[in-house]
Order: sequence, then structure tokens, then C-alpha cells
Amino acid sequence: MKTRSSEILTRPYWSTVRSLYKSMGYSDRDLNRPLIGIANSYNRVTPGHANLNTVCDHVKQGILQAGGTPVEFGVIAPCDGIANGHGGMRYILPSRELIANDIEVMIEAHRLDAVVLLGSCDKIVPGMLMAAARLDVPAILVVGGPMLGGVLFDGRSSDNSSLAEAVGMLNNGTMSEAAFADLEERATPCVGSCSFLGTANTMGAVAEAMGMCLPGSSMIPAVMAARLRSAQESGHAIMNLLEHEITARKIINKKGLENATRLGMAIGGSTNMALHLPAIAGDAQVDLSLADLDQIGATTPHIARVYPAGPHNVPDFHTAGGVQAVLKQLEPLLHADALTCTGRTIGAELSDIKATTNEIIRPLDNPWHAQGSLAALFGNLAPRGGVTKPISIAPQLHTISGPAICYDSEEEATSALLNGEIHAGQIVVIRYEGPKGGPGMREMARFMKMVHGKGLHDTIAVVTDGRFSGTNNGCFVGHISPEASEGGPIAHVKDGDVITIDIPNRNLSVDVPDDTLIQRKTDWKAPARRITTRYLALYAALATAADRGAVMENVT
Repeated sequence: MKTRSSEILTRPYWSTVRSLYKSMGYSDRDLNRPLIGIANSYNRVTPGHANLNTVCDHVKQGILQAGGTPVEFGVIAPCDGIANGHGGMRYILPSRELIANDIEVMIEAHRLDAVVLLGSCDKIVPGMLMAAARLDVPAILVVGGPMLGGVLFDGRSSDNSSLAEAVGMLNNGTMSEAAFADLEERATPCVGSCSFLGTANTMGAVAEAMGMCLPGSSMIPAVMAARLRSAQESGHAIMNLLEHEITARKIINKKGLENATRLGMAIGGSTNMALHLPAIAGDAQVDLSLADLDQIGATTPHIARVYPAGPHNVPDFHTAGGVQAVLKQLEPLLHADALTCTGRTIGAELSDIKATTNEIIRPLDNPWHAQGSLAALFGNLAPRGGVTKPISIAPQLHTISGPAICYDSEEEATSALLNGEIHAGQIVVIRYEGPKGGPGMREMARFMKMVHGKGLHDTIAVVTDGRFSGTNNGCFVGHISPEASEGGPIAHVKDGDVITIDIPNRNLSVDVPDDTLIQRKTDWKAPARRITTRYLALYAALATAADRGAVMENVT
């Protein structure tokens, strides 16, 4: 088998390269085998990545057993939870671009033959999949797995998001400081991606449905031995992909992406899918628009109920059958001939699965909701679209009108909420938090959790050009495009304007005449950019709109 790496390892011309590898202890035997990159995002900052060195050891075992040489390198992996609610969140979505770029650089600069991607959390998994699609070399994703649920809180196993809800309760006087301190100790009992179905676990599940993770592997809890056995098997799988010349785009293609989207819709996946799937599709040279996502959601029943759509967490979902059990129920709606990283089609993989129904997973003809997780809304307030999550919104709020109360940052809105300035019936507008305006398109997760803690989640709605966490519930529409900083209509809404959210008819509008909105835009002056130097300034200059995935536009 002729490999990419062998082109720069042949004696005598490339002995300089061989010598550099030998300086690290690699032998001739090592250098005569395919070189398999391992993009390892291990660190001791992000809980979802703290176990990845152990996982990596088992991936290496699998590669060595199957006749390859593992070549490991590091990748950044920031934590949404630690970065949430302050200026650090501006860096989280832009980090996805750095991750994809860094993996591209390492694989191409060193002519590696294939890559195993080790990551777990919100922007790391999509960034890695973007890199795989871009490079189109054999690739497989191995996630670190979810953490276990914590102590019971508010009728369910707690997680990190429970503490944000508890802040509102503490502020209201409905929770004691001692109970709050105890929750802090016991809400997150071990390493792993957060135990709810947020963006991290959504994207792991989506990657499995896409065919980029081994079947049944994405939801295995981080602390389970099965996580390590799966990692070792992934080492074998990457060598099989290389041997059979199955590159990433043979898996990350239109069929794979549509299967992934359908699975995400069926399990109640995060709104951030609407950013990441188009971004991955773009690197795979596949068109996947916001309208496409909406159409798939509208034709996919919601059949797996995991928090925040229900009381059970991701380890419970894994025990109930996980991604493969849901795919089996979805089988009539899937592209059965889509290829997976096993080298077999998804249809062939599902032929070995027995149909399962239980308290989490239902059949297609008896879903939790008739339509899937996400919906795209369009209208005079969102000409290029906005994203909402109907399954997390009380039915009585699926069509709602109310007066706008506007804030030009997350901090302004949070201060107003805690000071009692936001009241039932209002539509809260949080703007200038888009990809360019933020910059970085911060998520309003902490704000929404405090809304829940204040008891307003069923009485107000939030509209923003920012985004949300996969664990948020209540009535919200995010990703409004065009964003405020580009002069989108959301910039021209004034306090008291009546906003209507109409999810059944996919409409988001403000009751202001067109000529008035045009005049307001004429009178509007774009605010000065919040950040004008370093990486965020570059991201703001090059970022596309949310409906295009908020990727950094290629410079031509």
C-alpha cells in the first residue's frame, strides 16, 4: 500500500525526515508502517477532555495491533461551561475554526496517512469533523464520553446547568446557601462531557449517525471500561479505513449529513446543530441550508426524550439503547446505503440491532412530539432565518406576541433580570451578540437558566442574534440573521414594538411597517466594534452569518 507518509520517508533523499523521527525514539520498523495521526484534545481545564490521555493510550494500542504507527499531537479544547456568562464566551465558537485549522496544518505539514480525532465537547467535535471533511483522508472520531449525573435536584439528576438555575432560586430566596453549596459539590461527580443533551453530546451522537464514530460508541460514559475498549477498536477501524481507501468525504457526504441531522432532530438535539452541520457540510463541499435543516426536522418525529426535553440524562439514554436504538426506529427515514467508519453501510450495521422501546425511546408511530428538535423561523425580523427548539417550549408559547424590551448585550439583560426589570408577557431582545457583533456569538445559556430559576420561563420569550446552549428550555429564538451589527432588522426594534413568534407557521415578525423599519435603518449608526485587535478581531472580520454556520470566510 502506497501511503502519503512514505513519500517523505524514502531513503536516502528523505533520511533527514527519518532522522527527525528517530530523534524521538521511532525505529525503522515504526517508519515502515503507515503513520496515523492522533489529534488529542486532552487537557486539565475541560472536564470532557480530562480522560482523553487514557483513551488515547487505548487508541494507540489498536493502531499498533493493526499494523500502524500512532503519531500523537495536541489540540486546544476550551470549555463552554467555564467560559459561560463572561467575556471568555466570545472565544468559544471561534475556537472551532482554530481546531479545524490546526488539525489541517498538522496532517498536511507532516503528510500523515490518516487521523483519529479525540474530542468530546461543544466546539471541539464539530471543529474536528470540519477538519476531516476538509482534508478528506481516512478519519474516525473518538469521544471521551459523558459524565454521570449528579445528586437529585428539581426532580432529576443534577448537572452543571442545575447550578445556573439554582442561582435564580438563591436570588429569589427559594433556596438556602447551604443547599446551594451542597449542589455545587455534587452536581458534576466525575470527568466527562456534561451529562445533559447539550451540544457536546448532541454532536457526539450526530457524529455516530453520520458514520464517523463506531456504532454504539458515542454515548458510553467517560468512566466506563467499555469506553476504553471502544477506543482500542477505533484504532483497528482507522487502519481498516486506510487499507480500503475510505476517506472522510465518502462518509461525510449528503447522505451522511442528512442521516446525522435526522438523528439530531429525533433525540432533541441542541440548537447549535444549526451552526455546526452547515459548517461541516461546507468543508465537505455539500450544500446544507437552514431551510434544509428545517425540512428534515419537520419530517422527523422526536422519539428520544433526554434532558432538557425530559428528566433522563445521557447515561440513562445510553443504557436505554442510545444512538443505535434511535437509528433503528428511524431506519425507514434514513439513507441505508450511507457508509460508516466500519466500512459497512448504516443499513448493514442496523441489521444487527433489535428494535427497542422504553421510557426514553419511542417508535415512529408514537413519538414524544410529531416533529423534531429544531425549527427555522423567517420573517421581517429574521429575513435569513432564526433557530428555535419547539420541543423545549411550552405548547402555549408556540404562538406568542408581546412588547419588546431591548438590551444591547447579555450583561445588560442579565442585570435587568436580576433587578426585577423583566416581567411576564415581554419579549426580551438581546442583540449585538452575533458572530461579528459579539464578536463570537456568545450563548445566552446563563441568562436562560436564570430566567428558569426566576420562574419566568413559561411567561416570557427571548429573541437574539446570539445563540443558546443545548440544555436551555423556555421560549427562545436565536441565530437571528442578519445580525444587529450588520444592520439586520433586530437592530431597529424599539422597546414596546410588538414581536410575534409563530412556530407552527415558521414566522418571526415585528409589527412595524416596512417603511418605518427602512427609516430606522437609515437613521441607525453601527456601534463601534467591541474588540479591534488579536484573534477575535480577525474572526469578526471574516465570520459569515449564523445561517451559513458562522464560519470564517475563505479569502480569495
